Amino acid sequence: MMKGLLGLLTLLVLCGCSEKKQSSTKAPMRVRTEMVSTTTNTNGQSYVGIVEESEATAVSFTSMGSVKRVFVDEGQTVSRGQLIAEMDDTQARNLLGGAEAQMAQANDALKRYQMLYDNGSLPEVQWVEIQSKVAQAQSQLEIARKNLADCQLTAPVNGIIGKKMVGAGETVLPSQAVVTIFDISNVKVKVAIPEAEVSGIAANTPTRIKVEAANKEVSGGKIEKGVQADALTHTYDIRIHVPNNDRKLLPGMVANVSLTPSNDDGNQYNVPITAVQKKADGSLFVWVVDKENTAHRKAVSIGGTIGNRITITQGISPKERIVTEGYQKLSEGTKVVY
Repeated sequence: MMKGLLGLLTLLVLCGCSEKKQSSTKAPMRVRTEMVSTTTNTNGQSYVGIVEESEATAVSFTSMGSVKRVFVDEGQTVSRGQLIAEMDDTQARNLLGGAEAQMAQANDALKRYQMLYDNGSLPEVQWVEIQSKVAQAQSQLEIARKNLADCQLTAPVNGIIGKKMVGAGETVLPSQAVVTIFDISNVKVKVAIPEAEVSGIAANTPTRIKVEAANKEVSGGKIEKGVQADALTHTYDIRIHVPNNDRKLLPGMVANVSLTPSNDDGNQYNVPITAVQKKADGSLFVWVVDKENTAHRKAVSIGGTIGNRITITQGISPKERIVTEGYQKLSEGTKVVY
């Protein structure tokens, strides 16, 4: 009887331990994950930009006068030295005629007094005075010639006529722009970037630019970042250099711009911002799921942000699976399902 009682107690203890062991086994945590890939979010963040000329040159006369003719139209391609406009040169020609007459008179006097000077009949002071008058006449002649030449306005650079501000018959002042010439052999695409995202853009950030009006899609070059935010929109202007050898991209065209931050080796590892966690010591990590569906912490280094994603510059590799949602209750070695 005693042996039967002991057997029963032993069986009850074993059953209790078995039930305790079973109850201590936790069910896998359900999470959402994302596979790391060099193609993750390759399109980056998209923006709308405006094409701008690389340089704009305002062309103007150097003196006041009435415009006689303008030889170019807006959108016309011009070459350096090409005639742009012509001013009424009547007054300039009259001044040149007077200067030429004075020059001839001074040269004639110089020849006549030369003989007297050579014979010793002309005082040195008077001879110096005659030479000064010749020099003055020569200076006035050169000024008159330049004034006449300035009545013709030529293109100082190659480009296209962006805007024509003056027409024939109008009176212009010195330095008043007649036309602007745009250099579009290379253009810039201006994009407004929110202040929360501008830190993720570097001078060499890869960009892709598509301009529907020109039926053209190209890769952008160097990026210039503005340093002052717009007071109302809190955005920073960036300008992306774009080659434009075929001159199809024109100022004012709308461009769709995609920016994609990259890590040091050129591969694009972009993950949701929420996937990156911070330890008490300030170091950063992500939760990585191994082949046995077990979660592990993995230290990472980050780059800039684009939209709601962040660039991982160090710490993860392609084809690793990271946890993007449901990481709040994870601990090292937790089993997960996704």
